[in-house]
Amino acid sequence: MNLTLKIWRQKDSSSKGQMVDYKVTDISEHMSFLEMMDVLNEQLVNSGEEPVAFDHDCREGICGMCSMYINGEAHGPDRGVTTCQLHMRMFKDGDTITIEPFRAAAFPVIKDLVVDRTSFERIQQAGGFISVNTSGNTQDANSIPISKHAADEAMDAATCIGCGACVATCKNSSAMLFVGAKVSQYALLPQGQIEATDRVLNMVAQMDAEGFGNCTNTGACEVECPKGISLDNIARMNRELMKASI
Repeated sequence: MNLTLKIWRQKDSSSKGQMVDYKVTDISEHMSFLEMMDVLNEQLVNSGEEPVAFDHDCREGICGMCSMYINGEAHGPDRGVTTCQLHMRMFKDGDTITIEPFRAAAFPVIKDLVVDRTSFERIQQAGGFISVNTSGNTQDANSIPISKHAADEAMDAATCIGCGACVATCKNSSAMLFVGAKVSQYALLPQGQIEATDRVLNMVAQMDAEGFGNCTNTGACEVECPKGISLDNIARMNRELMKASI
């Protein structure tokens, strides 16, 4: 395939960015999207130009690092995949592909397609954990009965990889799907009950402090989430918040 790429280039967080056009040729439909970006960067390096900076790590849809807004969709036109799992067979020969970073006030651009998502880490640090007794009298996890339904729902919430697609696709740049998943992960399990009140209050407060918007109720976040995190988690977070506030 021969493609035209329109890519956001920005030197650093304080510089003004712009869209720059590039041509790539002989792209296999079996390549992943990031492999196509590797081809472009090799081409740029060989011609003495600055390669396009973009986040990636595992390239297996696990780490949540890759974060491109492709043709107006977080992670591109496929569903249930991250950018690294997106394959070029989703595009046609001669296509023009627009590639931008995730856009949100709480995700400032560092360079090109790389954004700063440490706001998510600060939300996690505010309450996304459980305190464990390590005195030697720790209760064995297998001795705590948990219903199959609760365990399954907690695992579904825990599949969130914190990529930020929910924020990027939301017109309010809301992080409520992310925070809802993290709150639900513990709210559904007995181990998370002891700190449940402080957890939801602190995580929601930190989310607001980071500048994320409120939920729009349009459901775009669930549609474009690569792990299919359900909106039910936002409802559960709201219930937990109401209980904690009272």
